[in-house]
Amino acid sequence: MIDGYEGDLILLNSREIMENILDELPKRLGMHVLLGPHITQAPDNGLKDPGGWSGFIIIAESHISIHTFPKRGFLSADLYTCKNGLDKNFVIEYIKSKYALKQIEQNFVIRGVRYPEKNIL
Repeated sequence: MIDGYEGDLILLNSREIMENILDELPKRLGMHVLLGPHITQAPDNGLKDPGGWSGFIIIAESHISIHTFPKRGFLSADLYTCKNGLDKNFVIEYIKSKYALKQIEQNFVIRGVRYPEKNIL
């Protein structure tokens, strides 16, 4: 999970940038696209969320999602994958550079530690 701060308003408000990332990143990581990318503009809800872009792509290895909040200079991205050996630093720098983010928070969660080695049925 990546949260990015102080990004470029124009880049964060670009559908094309998001589409490029969702198209290119899985290829760069050797992942296999099943569906997408799907991108939609999220409206300002008049409360906490000032609107932006939301996009996702379904990959055989799980999914990638990105949500931008241009008016806040903020981005939230999730790369959920079962692929071992993922280069986390590459992913962080890739997203950071695409949106000119000045600060990054990252959270890495190891899931499925006890994933069964064999089918149970």
